[in-house]
Amino acid sequence: MSKKSIIFLDIDGTLVNTSANPEFIPQSAVTAVQQARQNGHQIYLCTGRSKAEIYDFITEVGFDGVIGAAGGFIEVRGNEIFHETINPDSAAAVARYFDDHKIDFYLESNTGLYASKNLIPHLERIMYGDVEHDPAARERKKEGSHFINALTETAKMPMDDINKICFLETNGSKYQHIYDTFHDEFYMVRCTVPMFGDESGEMSVPGINKSTSIRILLDHLNADIADTYAVGDGMNDAEMLDCVHVGIAMGNAKEGLKAIADYITTDLMEDGIYNAFKHFGLI
Repeated sequence: MSKKSIIFLDIDGTLVNTSANPEFIPQSAVTAVQQARQNGHQIYLCTGRSKAEIYDFITEVGFDGVIGAAGGFIEVRGNEIFHETINPDSAAAVARYFDDHKIDFYLESNTGLYASKNLIPHLERIMYGDVEHDPAARERKKEGSHFINALTETAKMPMDDINKICFLETNGSKYQHIYDTFHDEFYMVRCTVPMFGDESGEMSVPGINKSTSIRILLDHLNADIADTYAVGDGMNDAEMLDCVHVGIAMGNAKEGLKAIADYITTDLMEDGIYNAFKHFGLI
């Protein structure tokens, strides 16, 4: 394939197996990314994660840049070309609401992940089990977690430079109620990390999503939308797949995303990225 393309890859459930502890990238996906870049194609991460959650084991694979925080910032070869953050007063209002309703959450910035008071114990329970009473759970905890290790619990959370707010299903909390309360002030989607619960969600800068930032990046690169591919698995990837020329859903993707995809590849753990790249002649 002589024509060079620009490829956008989601992280959670697409590139990285987040069901495992610790999470990891299948070797076939590493091979696909590296071979595609050797063939002259550009590959950008396009993720809901902020920079503090894009760990070294991910970046070391080698990418041309990142669209992060669900479109909130763009980096090209290490240089930031775009960054929008949540209004500090709005972030503070959400934090007060979650504290008042005892909903566990964290704030994402490019310099850190800031945890609410009970978030880390909550995560340990769902990742490891009953650490206090179960020896097997204590053994699992020894393996550690990239995500928990990246979190900082602080009594005074910073409210400036916040890209995104994520909340976990806690004590019977309902996503729809939170959405109804705040959707006028934020871009909101359900969270795609299964262990966070079906009622978990993400809140980011209104008017900004993966699609809007893909277009900003393409303008910066003076590139044509006709030369683009995107691969995702969750409904928060819908705008991304609609935006690009060829939208690819993983085999493990949500059925709604498969319905709008141009092509459905195999599951993450069945060489999904490699098979998609091979199918389209990118490698």
